Amino acid sequence: MAESLSVEDFRMEVQRQIDEARNMGVDYVEIVSGEVHRILGGYPGPNHSMPSCCKAMYDYKKSNDMILAAPSKGKGASLKIRYYI
Repeated sequence: MAESLSVEDFRMEVQRQIDEARNMGVDYVEIVSGEVHRILGGYPGPNHSMPSCCKAMYDYKKSNDMILAAPSKGKGASLKIRYYI
C-alpha cells in the first residue's frame, strides 16, 4: 500500500457497517478493528494504520455502546465494540 489510511477512511467504513446493520433492522452491530482494517487493506503489514482505525472506532462509540474486547494499550486488532442502532 502506497499511502497509509486516515482516520476518516476508517470512520467511513465504520459508518458503512453501522448503516448496513440499520438497514437490516438489527438492534446492534459488533465491529472488530482488525476486520475493518483488512477490508480497507494494509493490515497486517509493516505500514498498518491500526491506531487510526481504533481512533475512528472510539470516535463513533456512544455512551450506550459497549467495548467487548480491547487490547491492553487500547488500540490494536482485537478492539471489538458493540454499536447499538
